[in-house]
Amino acid sequence: MVQYLVGSRASSLAKAQVREYLRPLRKRFPDTTFTHRVILEVGDKDRKSPLSRVSAANGGSAFSTEQEAALVRGDVDVIVHSLKDLPTANPPGLVLLPPPGREDVADALCGSTLAGLRKGAKVGTGAPRRIAQLLAVRPDLDIVPIRGNVPPRLKKIGTEGLDAVVLAVAGLRRLGLDDAIGEVLPLDHFPPSPGQGALGIQVRTDESSARLREILFTVGDAAADTQVRAERALLAELHGGCSVPVGAYADRLPNGKLRLFGQVTSLDGTEQISRVLTGSAAEPEKLGAALAMELIDQGAHSILDAVRGGLAAR
Repeated sequence: MVQYLVGSRASSLAKAQVREYLRPLRKRFPDTTFTHRVILEVGDKDRKSPLSRVSAANGGSAFSTEQEAALVRGDVDVIVHSLKDLPTANPPGLVLLPPPGREDVADALCGSTLAGLRKGAKVGTGAPRRIAQLLAVRPDLDIVPIRGNVPPRLKKIGTEGLDAVVLAVAGLRRLGLDDAIGEVLPLDHFPPSPGQGALGIQVRTDESSARLREILFTVGDAAADTQVRAERALLAELHGGCSVPVGAYADRLPNGKLRLFGQVTSLDGTEQISRVLTGSAAEPEKLGAALAMELIDQGAHSILDAVRGGLAAR
């Protein structure tokens, strides 16, 4: 019997994602054993520093560097990430495989609805994108930086006097916490992080991993793969990362078309650029790069340069 080691972060959500991913694989390949191994990330060890600072000090991601290093060393055979946490460039010798479908891409407000929040309400989130998007719609809000796994962040509504917190719908659903959702935030004002809702399946490119790649490809979803490739190409062209306020989501259209929406917002919410572009689903990276250039032509780089300066000063 062949055994493969599957790595992930230690959070309850990471473990739920591994279970979700392995369920169909274990049915299809009953003679293959998949064993889960937890890998502690820098962002899990440091729960106090701003996430942007931790990410900047660790190659652009606070939640992937230790796992990728373990994969390169051969300590594990495959990593199951939250795709939105991954930098747009793979380390040498590693590759992303198509994700197995995709959960809801949207963000959710938990504890209230947007219209139900009082003036000056305290809303918890540590993500620059979410902060910027909230302030663009409700500049009166008092944004409180919070970090941690999904259940502890939800508890802060009661323990830290918050009126609401913002979390990904996908994470809440994967943990069976749908009832915590007060409102699913509209995508036209709150586009998600590129790749949100999808799993990032990362493996080695060497010959010894060829059979594993064949196995994992059987549960890959081509439509979801096309969408996230376009979104991540946009982010890469903007030289962004998971700590900058860039939102994007792609929809499959009839006749082999893909529609991509992109948004860049200043940290204080006062400047915002949004564009939509349609292109061939056969060339998602080309579409992502083209939309990024439209955003750049409208001033995206000046906004993002100011964002990076503001984050570095924190």
